[in-house]
Amino acid sequence: MTHHDTDLAWIERAIDLAVANVDAGGGPFGAVIVRGGELLATGQNRVTRDLDPTAHAEVCAIRAACAATGDFSLAGATLYTSCEPCPLCLSASLWARLDRVVYAADRSDAAHGGFDDLEFYELFARDRATWETAVEELRPADAAAPFEAWMAKRDRVDY
Repeated sequence: MTHHDTDLAWIERAIDLAVANVDAGGGPFGAVIVRGGELLATGQNRVTRDLDPTAHAEVCAIRAACAATGDFSLAGATLYTSCEPCPLCLSASLWARLDRVVYAADRSDAAHGGFDDLEFYELFARDRATWETAVEELRPADAAAPFEAWMAKRDRVDY
C-alpha cells in the first residue's frame, strides 16, 4: 500500500465517522489520529450532544489520543479529518504538536453546509475593531504575574 493509499484509507474512515455522526443526530465531522500506522483515537462532532461549542471532531480526537497515550504531545502523529479544520481545530492541532493534518472537504464545503469555518478564517484576517465580539485588553499592574509565577516554578512541565 502506498503512502497515498494509506492516507486515503484513513481519510475515508474520518468521512465514515462524519456520516455516521449525522445519522446519530450530530454534526457532519469526523476525525482519526494515527501514529506509526496505528489508530490512536477517533473523534466525532459532539457540540450539540454535549452542549460544548469546543467539542469539534478534531478536538475530541486530540483529547482521546492524548488520554490514550498519556501525553499532551502528539508529535509523530497525523490527524485525518473529514473537513478542513476550523481555526479552533487548527490551533488545537498546533498545540498538540501533530506532524500532519490531512483533510477531505474544505472550508467552502463547510460554508455550503451552513458552518462558519470560512467566515471565521475571514474574520481573523480583519482588524479586531470590526469584530462583532469585542476582544479588549485590560492590563492591571500585575497582568504578567501568572507568567512570572510560571517562570519561577522549577518543577513546571514545559509545553
